[in-house]
Amino acid sequence: MIMIPGVLIAIVTFPGVIVHEAAHLLFCKWRKVPVMDACFFRVGDPLGYVIHGGTDNFTTAFLISIGPFIINSLLCIFICLPAYAPVRVFGLSHPLSYVLLWLGVSIGMHAFPSMQDASNLWQAAKVAARRGNLLAIVSFPLVILIYLANCGRFFWFDYGYGLMLGWGLPWLLFKL
Repeated sequence: MIMIPGVLIAIVTFPGVIVHEAAHLLFCKWRKVPVMDACFFRVGDPLGYVIHGGTDNFTTAFLISIGPFIINSLLCIFICLPAYAPVRVFGLSHPLSYVLLWLGVSIGMHAFPSMQDASNLWQAAKVAARRGNLLAIVSFPLVILIYLANCGRFFWFDYGYGLMLGWGLPWLLFKL
């Protein structure tokens, strides 16, 4: 297994970090949650962040935490799909196609919510589940999957996810 420092991976895939944080911000704005500070990318830990106010609405907390998964995954597909066709279907090696494929995969590999996002969602789900909120109850296994995905980053799970969406899904669609 190749060991590449996380800082180098972050620099190479910075668009994904920016989109991840922008997705948090977008859902905060849509759900009218005040935002105190936002950093879309930096070389450090964390790579980016959005500091926002709290909410008693579990759906809002859920969307803010899961927002990057939704937005990054969709953007990965929508950027890679049109770039994949010229390269793999028609054999045209245009640099723009490869730039778009890099962009899409880098966005896709930052789709998973962070450990902090998972922790926030877990805490909110515990409170909402006591009130009988069905979404909160269903979200417990999802939070566990988020934790596992974050642990899988050591084994390049995030990169595999980005490749699966950016290359695998178009490959599958063009094979049909």
